[in-house]
Amino acid sequence: MQPKCVSPGRFAALDFETADYGRDSACAVAVVVAEQGKIVKQVYSLIRPPRREFVFSYLHGITWNDVARKPLFGELWPQLSDMLQGVEFVAAHNASFDRGVLNACCAAHGATPTELPYLCTMKLSRRIWNVYPTKLSDVCRHLSIPLQHHEALSDALACAQIVLKASEVGVRADAFLGKARRP
Repeated sequence: MQPKCVSPGRFAALDFETADYGRDSACAVAVVVAEQGKIVKQVYSLIRPPRREFVFSYLHGITWNDVARKPLFGELWPQLSDMLQGVEFVAAHNASFDRGVLNACCAAHGATPTELPYLCTMKLSRRIWNVYPTKLSDVCRHLSIPLQHHEALSDALACAQIVLKASEVGVRADAFLGKARRP
């Protein structure tokens, strides 16, 4: 017998790309909102980080020249925060990383981070589908989810799809929620 689909309600999926090892160095962000099993909103933006040095360009392809004239995180936060209004939780792959980036960027810009609970799609994938290794690319391959890895919008869309696929097999998202931690 096929398990009943359990709607995760309204939730957001979040992904950051960072320029360097500092959690405050976000250089790209995406937020995807899903409701009643469908993606209803999405936003992507490059961000000008606080430092010009880029350590992770080899992963995401973003350089200082790409972001030099882009908005600072503090300029984007009102729009991002508005997108989180009315959601029940935030999903991210390796959620402690994205939560840490969000908290550090908010702290650096005098903004208040969300207190929404987080759902880690990496932990969810281990427990539900026994996927190892649990890199986002491995999970997406296992679940046949398209992915352009280390592109923030593609990563956020993939996280949302992981949550939706879990709901299709009867998994309740609230069983995997962690608390929002303050910096």
